[in-house]
Amino acid sequence: MTKRKEKSTTINIKNRKAEYEYFLLTKYTAGIVLTGTEIKSIRAGKANLTDAYCLFIENELWIRGLHIAEYLQGSYNNHEPKRDRKLLLTKRELKKLQSKLKDNGTTIIPTLLFINENGLAKIDVYLARGKKMYDKRDAIKEKDIRRAKERNEE
Repeated sequence: MTKRKEKSTTINIKNRKAEYEYFLLTKYTAGIVLTGTEIKSIRAGKANLTDAYCLFIENELWIRGLHIAEYLQGSYNNHEPKRDRKLLLTKRELKKLQSKLKDNGTTIIPTLLFINENGLAKIDVYLARGKKMYDKRDAIKEKDIRRAKERNEE
């Protein structure tokens, strides 16, 4: 019986712009369908969620714009960096998301790509509503106030 080696480094690739651009409403954790070289690149930390978004194609949830860099030792088996990838959720969650997407101004935004304790790639997606410009200014103001308080406490 072979035991997997535990890695001390954790992979957490974040979409930092998501909280600034959107009000995050409901969180879902989804699996992601990957090829062999894609998971190796993610384990090396070579992925970018900044321009990624989710959409429904034939009642299945797909992520578009997720950039996973080509694996250096991949040779001819390498993948395309920006291809569409299928997300794995239960039917109940997919139906709930589809019904809530019909509301005006809602979208599905990926915020965190990580490797779980079993070595599988997972992605946290949020049902989100876009912020207006004045909401963004308020968010910056609150962030500055929070930083100033932290500086004064130290």
